[in-house]
Amino acid sequence: MASGFFAILDDIAFLMDDVAMATKIATRKTAGILGDDLAVNAEKATGFLSDRELPVLWSITKGSFLNKIIIVPLALLLNVFFPAAITVILLLGGLFLAYEGAEKIVEFFRHYGKEEVVTAKESGSAVISDEKVKIKSAVTTDFILSVEIVIIALGTVADQPLTIQILTVSLVALLATVGVYGIVALIVRMDDAGYKLIKKSNDKGFFSGLGNLLVKGLPVIIRILSVVGTIALILVSGGIFIHNIHFLHDFLPAIPDIVKEFGIGLAVGLVVFIIVVGFKKIFPRTRK
Repeated sequence: MASGFFAILDDIAFLMDDVAMATKIATRKTAGILGDDLAVNAEKATGFLSDRELPVLWSITKGSFLNKIIIVPLALLLNVFFPAAITVILLLGGLFLAYEGAEKIVEFFRHYGKEEVVTAKESGSAVISDEKVKIKSAVTTDFILSVEIVIIALGTVADQPLTIQILTVSLVALLATVGVYGIVALIVRMDDAGYKLIKKSNDKGFFSGLGNLLVKGLPVIIRILSVVGTIALILVSGGIFIHNIHFLHDFLPAIPDIVKEFGIGLAVGLVVFIIVVGFKKIFPRTRK
């Protein structure tokens, strides 16, 4: 009886060892997407009032967990019964990411040099509305990036037993959400940490200098993340097209992959943006 119990423990130990190794490989292969995910979501989670940053980030994090709960079992089922659907879903997601990246670039040049004025009367309702829009946009983008992460993780364990596939993909999905949004939370609270260091050090010494660096550095980091996040959207979308469309994969082989991914992602994004704008003009929304 005891020998049977220890045999079960031994099997579990071997299984966890296999899962740990598979998770390590999958995490390494998804590192690039995780970096893009961090840049994109950090950019989307900033720009709110200080006391609203963490509540907004928590709302996005809950949305991300829900995304993973939907995506992981769906990806596993499709991989078994209808693997071709995974490619279609990835391409549709790539179109969305390319559109978002292109839209940001177009909006930047459209509003470059213009100052936005928000009146006190508008600010209250506008802030709430802006939060909802940004949360929805962040959760939607997270969904697309999560699909890419889960598919890549699943591809690394495609030849493994189903149990290892389930545990590995689930662990990668969990680590992706906790890791990405944990780092984002640290970024958005940099200024608060800086103010506390300045206050405790009485604005003197090393900790005061560190506090000032954190406070002054946050706006710079946010601007950098905004640019990096937009580039990441286009690169991820371009990578999806290149890796899943044979013609694009073999197109202009002499050009470095990163340049080709950005060019294709931006080109597709601009085409989708023009189509969306045209559609909106032909079928304008009726407003009350």
